[in-house]
Amino acid sequence: MGQPSRITAVLGPTNTGKTHYAIERMLGHRTGIIGLPLRLLAREVYDKIVAARGPSVVALVTGEERIVPPRTQYWVCTVEAMPEGMGVDFLAVDEIQLCADPERGHVFTDRLLRARGLHETLFLGSDTMRGTIAALVPQAQFMRRERMSRLTYAGSKKISRMPARSAIVGFSVDNVYAIAELIRRQKGGAAVVMGALSPRTRNAQVELYQNGDVDYLVATDAIGMGLNLDINHVAFSSLTKFDGRRMRHLAPNELAQIAGRAGRGMADGTFGVTGEAEPLEDEVAEAIMEHRFTPIRKLQWRNHALQFGQLDALIASLEDVPQDDLLVRVREADDLMALKSLSQVAEVRARASDAASVRLLWDVCRIPDFRGISHAEHSSLLEAIFNFLHQSGRVPDDWLATQIKRIDRTEGEIDTLSKRLAFIRTWTYVAQRSGWVRDESHWREATRAVEDRLSDALHARLTQRFVDRRTSVLLRRLKQKEALLAEVNDKGEVTVEGEFVGRLEGFRFRQDRDATAQEAKTIRQASISALAPHFNLRADRFYNAPDTEIDFTEQGGLMWGDQAVGKLVAGADPLKPQVAAFVDDEAGPEVAQKVQRRLQHFIDRKIAALFEPLLALSRDEALNGLARGFAFRMVENLGILPRASVAEEVKALDQEARGALRKHGIRFGQFTVFMPLLLKPAPTRLRLVLWSLARGLDEFPEAPPPGLVTVPTIKDAHPEFHIMSGYRAAGERAIRIDMLERLADMLRAEDSRTGFEAKADMLSITGMTLEQFADLMQGLGYKAERGERPKVKAAEAPEAAAPTQTAAEGTTEAAAPEDAPAPTEAEVEAQAEPQVDAPAAPVAEAPAEPAEMEVFYSFTWGRKPPSQQGRPGRGRQGQGAQGAQADQPQAEGEARPDRGERSGKPRGKGKPQGDARGQDRNKDRGKGRDRNRDGDKPQQGAKTYEARPPRAKDRIDPDNPFAAALMGLRDKT
Repeated sequence: MGQPSRITAVLGPTNTGKTHYAIERMLGHRTGIIGLPLRLLAREVYDKIVAARGPSVVALVTGEERIVPPRTQYWVCTVEAMPEGMGVDFLAVDEIQLCADPERGHVFTDRLLRARGLHETLFLGSDTMRGTIAALVPQAQFMRRERMSRLTYAGSKKISRMPARSAIVGFSVDNVYAIAELIRRQKGGAAVVMGALSPRTRNAQVELYQNGDVDYLVATDAIGMGLNLDINHVAFSSLTKFDGRRMRHLAPNELAQIAGRAGRGMADGTFGVTGEAEPLEDEVAEAIMEHRFTPIRKLQWRNHALQFGQLDALIASLEDVPQDDLLVRVREADDLMALKSLSQVAEVRARASDAASVRLLWDVCRIPDFRGISHAEHSSLLEAIFNFLHQSGRVPDDWLATQIKRIDRTEGEIDTLSKRLAFIRTWTYVAQRSGWVRDESHWREATRAVEDRLSDALHARLTQRFVDRRTSVLLRRLKQKEALLAEVNDKGEVTVEGEFVGRLEGFRFRQDRDATAQEAKTIRQASISALAPHFNLRADRFYNAPDTEIDFTEQGGLMWGDQAVGKLVAGADPLKPQVAAFVDDEAGPEVAQKVQRRLQHFIDRKIAALFEPLLALSRDEALNGLARGFAFRMVENLGILPRASVAEEVKALDQEARGALRKHGIRFGQFTVFMPLLLKPAPTRLRLVLWSLARGLDEFPEAPPPGLVTVPTIKDAHPEFHIMSGYRAAGERAIRIDMLERLADMLRAEDSRTGFEAKADMLSITGMTLEQFADLMQGLGYKAERGERPKVKAAEAPEAAAPTQTAAEGTTEAAAPEDAPAPTEAEVEAQAEPQVDAPAAPVAEAPAEPAEMEVFYSFTWGRKPPSQQGRPGRGRQGQGAQGAQADQPQAEGEARPDRGERSGKPRGKGKPQGDARGQDRNKDRGKGRDRNRDGDKPQQGAKTYEARPPRAKDRIDPDNPFAAALMGLRDKT
């Protein structure tokens, strides 16, 4: 190459604008080429020049990417990919101090010694290269550039105390990931930059940092190679690294190269250590701040004059030693190791028999080991590629497609995607080589598309794992003191700046439960600030909402739709509870007062509507004396009083007082004094809540389901619970008090002394089975005697006979109660149409069959009033249900003292029962009855005449086990 007109070494520390100066110089020439140490930096410089001159005249050439327009004027390359013999006007090599790097130094040294521009050549790098360049390139001129900002050592800091806009440097993938995870938990997230990332992934991660989505960058030493980022502080998490052969300490100039990324432009920067890294020694820290380092005295070198005549000659030329004392032969590189391995393969050696084949083999061996699996695995892959190229001149499309298809998958975690990216880089490199594949454009696009997909997936995984975008966005907005934009959807979900932060439940903010403790603090701070206007708007809407949108729960909560906005608390009066609003303190006192006023209005109106009869009773000034005192008791007990608890007060009320109280809807029942309007479901539900508040219960009981006559008794309930819910406990079940009074009316018509059975109406109003009714009656104070008797089988009578039955024949089976004792077969036969032509069969010949038995209960009053205990015979016939209690109340209809005020039990029928009826009942109890339902003996007295002929005698079923007795009885009558 011809001697350039001018060679200049532009030397100085980082942040001196050397790269920017070289770009300006190159664009001042018609053509030019610049070599950069990283493809990431090459892409960054390429984008800058494209922005200045357009893509049609700028080429990008790296090992895995090749963009070469037809009219290329400016070439941006990695140092290894710089084309030779281009004859451009300008040539520059950045980071020339890498001539001393054990891995790549020989490439930079070759460019220093042999690469020249026709008019101008620039070498950019550290001032430590001054002496070596002066010795090896005597004609070079030197330009010193000073740092534009100040760099200061800040000592050691914990990651939790790391300032914003910091870069934490690690020297292994595991270390980088661990630091990024820690920062995500404590600071909201970090971007990750490593040399192994594709340019697309790296640019996406850098963008996260540059646009402020995250304030922290975790990187390898790749950021030390010219990446221009807005970093204020650089912290080293370690001072040692693995250089491919061994662990070693970083030299001061290497630390300075990385630390110099802090304080870009005119902004000062700091550097320090963190984690397990020991603080820097004072001498090292001062050297970095003052940019004083030991000069580089030895450069890595490898022979460029290679011999391709024979395979052994090529290996020998690569192992040649330099003649200059400033140069040292590079250690055996990966490409030379691969060449030696393949030279031992007989088939490869046989194919590499001429200069062209040896050159082809060397080109194949220079494929970088991106995968890093093992040397043997890499050599095996190179052997396959060389055999394809030597045999057919191309890598087969189907084989290449298979290799790429195996990699083209975007599922998996970070490590998996990183490995696939490393694998695709191999095929991207192959596709970029001229003449190695049949359709170069197709395979370059295919490999690029796969790399882009994997890069995007890797970026997404990195962001998902190491960036809490929500916390990062909120922190950034808070620091910028900008007004945060909050939105609340119809489900109450709150988003701030587009990030979900929690839910607004009524007037309380419930932040996302998935947030960590550190995130929760940020979310709370940002959300409350952004929700302030929403609280006021919601309070106005709530204040103007109709009562139909507000309700109370059985536990005393106050709901606005499905959102809790407050709760009831006990007041001085059970009918005047207070409210406590659920409003966050951050919403402000005005919002809290508005919500509380609206809730108080609601509950006051609700009580006024549901307890209107009770409130009217309390306000009636016309009541005086005992009536006013009794009204107070009713109001105090929310409209329901067990009669036993006020028996003496009821007795003391005269008819005028009772009448005044009845005008307010009070009913004086046998068991309960109550207001029927307050037994409806809505008042009952509210009454239980108010009662629970007044009693100070921790857990409020639930109201029974509406419409049920009886409910199961709650064993451990508060003694007043059942009466407050509108029920009276009796045995295993509790019966509604209004239905109990109806039952009491029926019981007064029964003879509770000699015994009676349950009627169908009794079972109907209670909705119980016979066994349940017996348990209920026992709970009310009755004795229930269980018995069994033969079950009567109803015989179907002709329809024409039904209208001719007389009243003397008794009540038909159809009118009998469902659970009343069924009539015997003889009774059914007596009511059926006579069968004249069917005489009764002889009894002696009737076959005996076991009768089906049925269960029945006979009820008698089980207790006596205390005034009559020990004095038998003093009680009147018909005394009933609660006679054993001295204070047992009377039913509402028994107002006259001589009819019931002095008697504490249900009365019998108005007319005394005959002795024969009572004796027959006692005789028949427990063993069944064979008489008519309405009479204990045959009807006598006045005769009945009919217009039709007399009927034949009823036919007796011979199968009936009582047939003989019935036939004898019929003969007597």
